[in-house]
Amino acid sequence: MESTLNVSLSSQVAISRRLETVARNVANMNTVGYRADEVKFSQVLSTAGEDPVSFANGGEIYISRQNGALTKTDNQLDVAVEGEGWFALRTPPGIAYTRDGRLTMGADGVLRSVNDYPVLDAGGLPIALDPEAGPPTIARDGTIFQGGNQLGALGLFSIGAEAKLARLDNSAVIPDQPATPILDFTKDGVVQGYTESSNVNPIREMTRMIELTRTFESISKMVDSGSENQQKVIRELGDSA
Repeated sequence: MESTLNVSLSSQVAISRRLETVARNVANMNTVGYRADEVKFSQVLSTAGEDPVSFANGGEIYISRQNGALTKTDNQLDVAVEGEGWFALRTPPGIAYTRDGRLTMGADGVLRSVNDYPVLDAGGLPIALDPEAGPPTIARDGTIFQGGNQLGALGLFSIGAEAKLARLDNSAVIPDQPATPILDFTKDGVVQGYTESSNVNPIREMTRMIELTRTFESISKMVDSGSENQQKVIRELGDSA
């Protein structure tokens, strides 16, 4: 009976963690370039007693790599990525990568993200344009032109599939392995005048939230019932002794 209660409690912990990710995804379903949180679960097998008992672990949270849909804005400082590439930003914690291509250009001409981080080229350097030369034209390979002159190029980077991603400012991530510049723009490229929407599926996430809430409540009832039965057995054994 104690094993049953422990298994139920481990399931509640796993469901609670999944609910946290669902709530975060729903809160960011309109965040440009946001990649949804997912949870990978596995079982933990205990052989401490006579019979093996399978527990649910808390789950490993990871960031989905699935692309979001592209939305046309016609803003020449908006850019989106086609393919698996990422834009690079210089941030206080280090180089971060994002799919949020809403760029801004300050009085100094430096291209920055919406959170005011400098956007980098393939060599890891900030990109400075002429603030008096009007909106830039950005080619698929990231090359930036103003008034017919090439003034730089947006860096596009590849993050290995095995790299673990830590989140920064919702849409940005910091991988635990170095990213590499993309030099072949056959599959990956930049699209000017578009942004990438969040890859969160609102209907699926809301359905998950309802299902998880109901499951959590069912397990809670089972835990309460098991606890009552355990106390009843203890009382009866105590009376018979």
